[in-house]
Amino acid sequence: MANDAKPRVKVPKSASAGEVITIKSLINHQMESGQRKGSDGNLIPRSIINRFTCDFNGQNVVDVKMEPAISTNPYFEFDAKVDASGEFKFTWYDDDGSVYEDVKPITVG
Repeated sequence: MANDAKPRVKVPKSASAGEVITIKSLINHQMESGQRKGSDGNLIPRSIINRFTCDFNGQNVVDVKMEPAISTNPYFEFDAKVDASGEFKFTWYDDDGSVYEDVKPITVG
C-alpha cells in the first residue's frame, strides 16, 4: 500500500441551481511505472493509482482509467453541473488493492 497516498479535493461549498462548478482533485502518490531500476539494479515494482472516479449523489460524473505513463501526484480538474444539494464522492484505486476516498458536500440554494 502507498502509505503516503493522500487525496485532496476542492469543491465549492455552495452553488446556484444549474450552475457549472469547477472541481479540483489531487492525490499524493509516487506512481511507480514498473519500468525503472532501483539502486540494486532490479526493477521497481509497478505501483500506480489505476482508476479515479467521481460520483454526485450516486450518479457517475467522471471515470478515468490511468496507465503507467501518468505523472506522480495525479491532478484532475473538471466541471460539473449541479441542480440540487448533495455529496461528491471521490475514489482512487491503487494497484495494490487500496482504495482512497474523500467526500465533499455542496449546498444548492
